[in-house]
Amino acid sequence: MMKILITGANSYVGTSLEKWLAKYPDKYLIDTVDMQGDGWKEKDFSMFDVVFHVAGIAHVSSDPKLEDLYYKINRDLTIETAEKAKNEGVKQFIFMSSIIVYGDSSSNKRVITIDTMPTPSNFYGNSKLQAEEGIRTLENDNFKVVILRPPMIYGKGSKGNYPKLVKAALKMPIFPNIDNERSMLHIDNLCEFVKAMIDNEETGLFFPQNKEYVNTSEMAKLIAEIHGKKIRLVKIFNCPLKLMSKFLGMINKVFGNLVYDQKMSEYKRDYRIRNLRDSIKRTEG
Repeated sequence: MMKILITGANSYVGTSLEKWLAKYPDKYLIDTVDMQGDGWKEKDFSMFDVVFHVAGIAHVSSDPKLEDLYYKINRDLTIETAEKAKNEGVKQFIFMSSIIVYGDSSSNKRVITIDTMPTPSNFYGNSKLQAEEGIRTLENDNFKVVILRPPMIYGKGSKGNYPKLVKAALKMPIFPNIDNERSMLHIDNLCEFVKAMIDNEETGLFFPQNKEYVNTSEMAKLIAEIHGKKIRLVKIFNCPLKLMSKFLGMINKVFGNLVYDQKMSEYKRDYRIRNLRDSIKRTEG
């Protein structure tokens, strides 16, 4: 039986993985630890085979007053947790990084390949990248490090931009018809991927994503359809939105382009158990 410790009690990803692995009670034993304060330092890590580290600040902020906090939580806490795990005999450390290490989405088509160098555009992305660099130095034959750089994660109960898109899709009779592409990852696909990382005792850098790229406009239309509503896609907003995207970062967050080359996300075991339509049905069901 694999014993797994999830850091970041009550986090969306951590809670989702805990529920996912609970379907296999004879195979996995799961525990969680709250990383707020210093109480976690007293936790005995030696009884665990795997530490899945999701504790961190998950949203992007441009407030300079928060910069030190981002580095303290996303970088320093990650490295300190990995060091404790290694020193206490944990065999595998899985870290949730982010596609954000490659910078923001853009109005132009943008495909990240295996050769694309990370270029963080804010301290959120940079804190994640520096955390990656810090824990990589700890890896050896007895301590395997897995770094995941997922795109936007969505699913039932998720936070961030997806619920905002749902709200817009259900309220607006018309919606901008923008030709964009985004890599996204449904929570079930992520959980199945993490399960594969644990089962196969993996090490290295990985880029899980859905099989299909997402077009924001078509996704809004699909959300509305699943709720029994009709939405009409129109192009009359395209020019104003394109102009606004130069000044308002939120426009690119919603309608920008940011995708991984699909080859980067292939794995020897099929973890992408939900296609886009199925994932939206399950999320909105």
